[in-house]
Amino acid sequence: FSSLLGLTAQRFRDFLETQNFFVFVITVWVGAGLIANDKRANALQIYLSKPLARVEYIAGKLAILAVFLLLVTWVPAMLLLLLQVLFTGSLQFLKQNFYLFPAVTVFSFLQVALAAFSMLALSSISKSSRYVAILYAGAVFFSDTIYGLVYLITGNTKMSWLSFPANLRQIGDVIFRLPARYQDTPWGVSLLAVLVLIAVSAWILERQVRGVEVVS
Repeated sequence: FSSLLGLTAQRFRDFLETQNFFVFVITVWVGAGLIANDKRANALQIYLSKPLARVEYIAGKLAILAVFLLLVTWVPAMLLLLLQVLFTGSLQFLKQNFYLFPAVTVFSFLQVALAAFSMLALSSISKSSRYVAILYAGAVFFSDTIYGLVYLITGNTKMSWLSFPANLRQIGDVIFRLPARYQDTPWGVSLLAVLVLIAVSAWILERQVRGVEVVS
């Protein structure tokens, strides 16, 4: 059975990439209304009039979405790793591929952080969860489309950092010790683009939640 699994770094990388669809669906389904619904119901005024800090409110919303996302990324990937170790009946696989445990963890958490922060930032600027879902989908697909058009025109991958999904793909290749698919873009640029987006999202969250705080 272990030979049927045939788990390698490439397989784990491919597995996490196939989960992107579920990450997108869950992010939209669970995350779009997390803050938008509170704003529509004026619930933020109630929450923040109690001994509840903005950081605690935002952290709670992030935790809700992150748990759902980790259930389709980190959890199944780790289970596959543990199953491989169990079915091989020895620690040889573990010794040879121990780096896969931190690789799966780092990539999964980075993927979840990008999706969760960006979705909550969008959710904090609107009272309509439907509008938020459209904004998020547009940002993901539009950025990828823009890069695709640039690639068709230039024939190189220097502008792959314009695409949110491409940045994750590039970083994933590096984390799993695989050849980077966008050779013209340094992986550090892709990582910087992801970190900047997370930072901007955190800034938007801080500003938007503060804007409705009520002191009783």
